[in-house]
Parts: sequence; structure tokens; C-alpha cells
Amino acid sequence: MSFRARTGRVALAMLGAVALGCAAIEGPGGDGSRDLGDEVRPAAPPEYDVLVAQQHASEGRIPEAIAAYRRAVAKDDQSAYLHRLLADAFARTNQLDDALIHAQRAFALEPEDRMGRDLLAQLFRVRREPEAAAALLLDEEGDPIDEDAAVLLQQIYLEMDRPEDALRVVEWMLENDVEPLRARIALANVYGKLDRLDDAEAALREALEIDPENLQIYGALARLRRGQEDRAGEIEVYREMLALHPDDHGTLSALADAQMAEDDLEGAIATLQELERSYPSDVRSSTRLGFLLYEARRFDEAAARFERALLEYPNEHEIAFFLGVSRRRAGYEDEAIRAFESVPSDHKHYAESRTQIASIHERRGEFDAARREIDRAIEVEPSRPLELYSATLRSKAGDIEGAIAFLEGLLEKEPDNDELIYNLGIVYGESGETERALETMRRALALNADNASALNYIGYTWAEKGENLDEAEQMINRAIELRPEDGYIVDSLGWVYYMRAQPLIEAGRRDEARHFLERALAELERADALTGGDPVISEHLGDVHLLLDEREQALDHFEEAVELGPRADEQPNLYKKLESLRRELE
Repeated sequence: MSFRARTGRVALAMLGAVALGCAAIEGPGGDGSRDLGDEVRPAAPPEYDVLVAQQHASEGRIPEAIAAYRRAVAKDDQSAYLHRLLADAFARTNQLDDALIHAQRAFALEPEDRMGRDLLAQLFRVRREPEAAAALLLDEEGDPIDEDAAVLLQQIYLEMDRPEDALRVVEWMLENDVEPLRARIALANVYGKLDRLDDAEAALREALEIDPENLQIYGALARLRRGQEDRAGEIEVYREMLALHPDDHGTLSALADAQMAEDDLEGAIATLQELERSYPSDVRSSTRLGFLLYEARRFDEAAARFERALLEYPNEHEIAFFLGVSRRRAGYEDEAIRAFESVPSDHKHYAESRTQIASIHERRGEFDAARREIDRAIEVEPSRPLELYSATLRSKAGDIEGAIAFLEGLLEKEPDNDELIYNLGIVYGESGETERALETMRRALALNADNASALNYIGYTWAEKGENLDEAEQMINRAIELRPEDGYIVDSLGWVYYMRAQPLIEAGRRDEARHFLERALAELERADALTGGDPVISEHLGDVHLLLDEREQALDHFEEAVELGPRADEQPNLYKKLESLRRELE
């Protein structure tokens, strides 16, 4: 008598095996440890081995479970049920050849067993033998054997890229009163494969009429809209879902994704804030909100989310890095330094963290401290830009000769490197040798006429002095052609227009001056957007508004420049202008 046939006494036998098996499987210490020799019982019925196998499987020990199923099959080779259990265990460990042998044996022993048939069909499907799978699921007339066979068969046909055959199966489902919801979802899948997207949506809407609160169907509808690149339509579906389930986590998260894809930053922030309110323990979503708030330049709010995330995940060093950037952008430099210092040397953001710290020290005039940080970055991630930054800091610390010697040493190896020559010019400029700096920049341009940085340096230097403004404008415009998204070069062009306006104002030609000031304002606002905010650009904006006699706007920009952390060597008069304007407006 086979295992499946012993139905009258299976329950009692299994209960007996449980009582016997627990004592046998447990180790001598009673702590649950296993001695596999104790669990092998040749005289025990196969039901006992099945229980042993199931216990192993529940604890993730699949090889031991397979061994126990093998022992059960050896005791009753005529049991389709046991062969199916063993086939399923083999399939779970991707031993598909062995799984197929036992699944075929189970089907041969009991061809009417639906579960055995479906397992065998799924194995053929996974092994990419779809015709063999389909043969199991069709009757002599070529129709699906039953509803489950039809569902599996239409999936196989879709995977075979035979959507017309899949459609015929679904039509059979509709004609034979297969469960309506299941049939319409299958119909929508087939229509989607056929690119009959309106029909697919109609089928999903019919499914929703049957089950109007089924979020999975709404999710399929949203994916359909997304596949059509109809983000607005996708968002509309999420709104429908939220009307039914306002706090559903998955829907809120998907809505935020769609809003970000639509560049609706504020909408995505509002959605993630709702998610945060509904799920206050969801630190990951709160962190995601932090990144969006950072992008929206709401740095204090972003930092609060990053700090919270670090309490939960102290080893998430990328979050620590962005906490540092947020704190710095919000004006809390000491807190920023502490965050950057927590990034370890083996992390991808280490070099950038030390560079950020260096930049803070540089702004404070602590040039030796800044260079030490850059040297730490170079140790981990050596690069030419960091080496050049180190040379610049050396010159700012007063070691002009050391900086020049460093760069000249590099130029001995690469005498035609226009970038090295450009940086040598920067050092001369920082030492106050403006004419020598300009001469060096011309050397760089002689080697590479498209060196945008050198073009910008000469143009901006002339603009600052109010000299050669026509040529300065031409050079800066050429630099912008080469690097159109460089906000600092765009700032230079705005400053040229400002300097063109100044003498016109002094000469009483205000209308002509306004033309240049409006152009200056447009370029400086674009520069501000491109850089994400810079104290020099903010001061320049204030200067333009001041010349336009828009004093309150000028004050706002001067205050913004102070909040961003002015660079003393470039902005020596900022505080004086700010205080003077404040007194005027009191």
C-alpha cells in the first residue's frame, strides 16, 4: 500500500512520529543540536522521514531535508506524493535534473493529481521546454484541462512570445466561466503584450468593478500607464489608490517616485512627509526625504533627517557625508566638520569629505590646516586636481616659493600641459603678481586656445579692473561656449555687464546702464542656480540690485552671502556694504 493510499492511518502515524521524532532528533544536551545518525530509522514508516525532512526544511537545512525525503521514497517508491515532495525540494535548490526525474515519476504514478501536474509543467517551463509544459496542460481537443492549467498556460505562451495563443487561452477562460477576476487580469496581461494598451486598461477597470479595493490591480494599472510614459496618468492612479487607502506605504512610496520622475520636487517632498507622518519608524523613507530636501536647498530640514538616520544606522557613512554637506550649506561649519570626520578612510566619500573640511579651513584662512586635510585625501585618492589644490593652499599660506617650485617640478615632466600652466598663473595671482598671472594664462592659451579656465581668468580679471571690457566679454563668452553649465564662468559674464553699467550710471546715462544691469541680473541669477549658491555670486547680485536702486533686494543678497560663508580674500568689503545698507534702511 502506497503512502498516499494509507490515508486512514496517516494522521495517527504522523502524530506518533512527532512524539517519537522530537526525542530522537534532539541532541543529548536537549538544546536542539542534531546528530543525524540518530534521526535515520530504517524501521520507521516513511511518514517519520517526511516529518524529519519538513523540520529540516523549516530551519533552512535543505540538503538534510532532501536526504530525509530520499529515505522516505526508498521506503515507498510507489508514492506519487513522496516523489512530488522530493522533486519540490530538489527544485528549491535548483537541482532541476533531479527534480524533473521525480516530478515525472510522480505524474506517471498519479496523472490526475493537479499539484503533481502543475509542478512538472513548471519545471518544464523553468527548463525552457515550453512545448513539453503545454502538452501537460491541454486536453485532446487542445483546450486547457482546467482553470489552473489555463492560467499557467497563458503565462507560458506569453513567455514564448506567442501572445495570440495566450489570447485564445484567455478567451477559453472567459467562455468557460473561469473566476472572473482572474480571467480579466490574465486578459489585461495578454493585451499588454499585444500593445493593445487601451484594451488592457479596460480589462483592468473591469477587474476593479469586481474587486474595487484591490491595490494589486491598481498597481498593474499604474505600471501600464508608466509603460506608456504617462507619468501624469500613473500619478492619477496612485491618487485613486490613496482615496481608498490613504496611508498605504507602497502607494505613497510609488507616488513619490512618479513625482520625482516628473521633476515635481515639492510634490515628492510633500508625499514623503506624509509617509513620514504615517510611518514614523520608517527611517529609510525619512532618509530619502532628506535627500530631496537637500536638493530643494532646505538644508536644516535635510540635516535633521540625516541625523535621525545615523542614530538608527551609524555605519551608513554616505548619510554622514551628506549630513556634513547639509550642515555646511546651512552655515554650521563645526557640525559639518564633525560629520565629515566620521567618514572612514576606506569609504568612497572619504577624499571628498577631507576636501570639504579643507574648504572650510580655507574659507577661515586656516591654510595649513586645509593643506593637511588635502594631503590626507591625496594619500587615499591621489589625483592631479587634489595636488593642484594642495599647491594653491601652500601659496595661500604664504609659501609662494614652495607652491611655484611644486608646479614647476610638475612642468619639467609635462612642459606643454596647459592645465599646469593655468594653475601656476593662479598662484601668481594669489601672490598679488597680477600681470605675471595674466602673462602665464596667455602661455596656457598659446598651448590650448580652448582652455576655458584661462579664458575666464583673464576676462574676469579685466572686468574686476574695468579694463578691456569688450575683449573680456568675448573671452568669457567663448569660455561659456566651452563650458555652458559652469556657473562661475556665467558669473563672470554677469560681472562684465555690471562693470559696463557703472560708468554709464556715473555719466547719468541710466537707461543705457539699465540695459546692462538687466543682462547682468539674468546671468547672475543663472549662475546662482547652476552653482547651487555661492557667496561671491550672492554679493554680485546684491551689487547689481544696489546699482538699480533696489535696496531691499540688495540687502537680502548681501545677507545671503554672509550666510553662505564669504571668502575674505575675494570679498573684503562685504560686511562694510551690509552694515551701511542696514543703517540706510532702518
